[in-house]
Amino acid sequence: MNPTVTLDEEWPGQQSVVDYKKNQKQRKLLAHLYTETNCTLAYLTKALHSSVPSVTNLVEELIDNKWVTTLGTATGSNGRRPVLFGLDTKHNYVAVLDVSTHDTKILFMNTQREVIFRGDYDLRLNDNPAFLSSLASYFTNALADSGLPSDAVIAIGVSMPGLIDARRGLNLTYKNLNQPGESIKDWFSVQTGYPVYLINDTKATVLGESRFGGAQGKKQVLAINIDWGVGLGIIVNGEVFQGASGFAGELGHIQIDPEGELCYCGKIGCLNTVTSASALVRRVQRDILAGQVSKLAAFYHTVDQIDIDEIINAAHKGDSYAIDVLHETGFQLGKGLAIAINLFNPEVIIVDGILSKAATFILNTIEQAISKYCLSDFRNDLTIEITQLDGTAKWLGTHAYMMEDIFANY
Repeated sequence: MNPTVTLDEEWPGQQSVVDYKKNQKQRKLLAHLYTETNCTLAYLTKALHSSVPSVTNLVEELIDNKWVTTLGTATGSNGRRPVLFGLDTKHNYVAVLDVSTHDTKILFMNTQREVIFRGDYDLRLNDNPAFLSSLASYFTNALADSGLPSDAVIAIGVSMPGLIDARRGLNLTYKNLNQPGESIKDWFSVQTGYPVYLINDTKATVLGESRFGGAQGKKQVLAINIDWGVGLGIIVNGEVFQGASGFAGELGHIQIDPEGELCYCGKIGCLNTVTSASALVRRVQRDILAGQVSKLAAFYHTVDQIDIDEIINAAHKGDSYAIDVLHETGFQLGKGLAIAINLFNPEVIIVDGILSKAATFILNTIEQAISKYCLSDFRNDLTIEITQLDGTAKWLGTHAYMMEDIFANY
């Protein structure tokens, strides 16, 4: 299999009509097994609009190629129980590199999204060429630590913040990661020897929610990723909305306070400067040094040790200052979301990222701000939910981004 070969390159000159149709069915079969986890032959026959012998041959060929395996029999008491088929989880692993300005996580996952190995590293995204070299070294070490054979890995998916041009493999926010115009994907592929996928972290998050989380089956969805920045993932008609250049969803850079702080983007008072985890930590540190009464004042002489987890923990312990700060953050987030709601009319908003841990303190004020600043008719059919994926939406979305492309080009 060559996941870099596109359908256009294969058809029509290099394939017969029979082979083309067969490959189409194989792709659909793999996609169904990825989505459904396990299927009977009867289900696959119906889904592919094909005959039992034809689908049986497809399944047997994919079993020989170590993409599909049998999973036992379906439950039931009437007659002979049908065999269940699923993706083979003992071959064809992918690596997910979850890069942020706080740390880096490297995971190896099988075809059914199970994490085989996870490494957490103190490697923070920095806008210099040394970062990618370090990331490649960390990947090599993680692969060795995982115990997986190098030929068992079929692709690497890198998720990171910033304006990601996935087609050209560029991060236009962190321009100094590589030479001007040089593809991060191509460079990293040369260093590691694997096909590389690059995706914005928030788009990975909303894709994970769409495929496996609270947005399953939903057509119009917003997923706000409140991390060290604020990103907005958008699902329109069931698909991730990219925009003309792939940059849609930069909610963190709408102006929320004309008299506010300077954002790293060069604009004044962006939502990022008020509601991101990094902005929240900076505000609390300043207030504690200024004499703010709080349990967090215990960090007065080591204020740099206050992080987002400490703030959320203090709120859970009843600290009124920490609660007030989180309430205000939720309200400002709600103001920003009200703009997005008026634009996209979603049926559900899913809150994800670091601040989802503070759901108790931010959800009500998010809803209050939306009620105040959003047209009431838009609010009638809207639900706001905290992610149920427990921090895995980004990994699952990166995994889906790779596997769906690999299957589409099988």
